[in-house]
Amino acid sequence: MEENGTSGLLGVLGGGLLAFVQNIAMSFYNLGYAITHPGLWLDWSNSESIMRFVYYGASVELLYVILTTVLILTVLGMWRHSILWGMVRGLEGFSNGLGRFFAWAGLIMVLQQVLIVFTQRIFARPDMSFGLGLTLSLDISWWSEELKLYNAMIVVFCLAYTFVQGGHVRVDLLYSPASYRTKKVIDMVGSVIFMLPMAVLTWLYAWFFLWRHLIVPNPSASENLDRLLNKARALRWNVETIGFSPNGFTGYFLFKILIVLMCAMIFLQGVTFFWRSYLEWREGEESEGKYHDHDRIEQGEDAYDHAEF
Repeated sequence: MEENGTSGLLGVLGGGLLAFVQNIAMSFYNLGYAITHPGLWLDWSNSESIMRFVYYGASVELLYVILTTVLILTVLGMWRHSILWGMVRGLEGFSNGLGRFFAWAGLIMVLQQVLIVFTQRIFARPDMSFGLGLTLSLDISWWSEELKLYNAMIVVFCLAYTFVQGGHVRVDLLYSPASYRTKKVIDMVGSVIFMLPMAVLTWLYAWFFLWRHLIVPNPSASENLDRLLNKARALRWNVETIGFSPNGFTGYFLFKILIVLMCAMIFLQGVTFFWRSYLEWREGEESEGKYHDHDRIEQGEDAYDHAEF
């Protein structure tokens, strides 16, 4: 009985490994086919192309294309550390650039809130109008609810930036007393076990959550491609424009797009953090913080670092 259980377990593991290798091999074909046939999924004048885009955006095929790309880049980087450092610098620079740009949304949010208070309380106006060749007049409640969008953009685009800058709160009960090389191993394992799977899992839910508020009939994660192509015959755009109040903000579908973008940013940062941790583990303590683009502290300002317990 034990022999049967052992052989069954080995069979499952062997089948899983074979499926993994087959999907890795097929990812080269799938990527090449998608690049050479862009009209099948990018021609959005065709309803079937839209459904293919929806299906493949959260498909096993896309997952293995991304996984294969990351594995190839990792192997190349292990062979040539300069390649891996270049990718780390590029991706961290991308995160820093987006974060520093969208951090200004906080200032816009404050200024708009001040303007809303003045318009509503001092000038006793129920709406706000702007005109630069085309007059835009919307209710005060619309502008008030739209403030949430600035906050969402700060969270989404400054998340990876804050991680690069070491600004996230972390509980270092086990991490702090560990040796340098042990810390880097923990960082690598944490990226692979926690950060990347969380980003992928959230993407799978967020992707169809987004499209259910953009098109009808609503697509589902449980439907295969043939089923979605059949639905394409009745497809039409149905972008969510309903606010929480009668004259409130009508662009709540933008929040769904931001959730998807947040997953992509977390995934990229997880891969980048794994690569940096690996390089610092291989090259030793002298490489810690190498090429880090930290924000400069001006004279009279206090340094900001991540909070530790």
